[in-house]
Amino acid sequence: MANSSLSTTNFTICQVEGNIVSNMNGETVMLSIQNGKYYNFGETGGAIWDLLKKPISFSALIEALILQYQVDREECEKQVLSFLDSLKKENLIIVNFY
Repeated sequence: MANSSLSTTNFTICQVEGNIVSNMNGETVMLSIQNGKYYNFGETGGAIWDLLKKPISFSALIEALILQYQVDREECEKQVLSFLDSLKKENLIIVNFY
């Protein structure tokens, strides 16, 4: 991911508090109180969002998604890094590197 702030996999992630989240027909939607924006994470993004309720390591997140969706690890990591990078740019998650 060129110029990504998440170019390593040695970090934990969790949600920023203070968002209004709902399930609408199987898709996770959220209103950020902090920036006033509305987000539709869809089904898979919603599953990731749920896993971020408590701090979780990137590797544990990937393992959980591989088990749930039976997806290739490399593709999963690529797609999840992209999604997390988008969340980070919107200040929706907290990332702690180790």
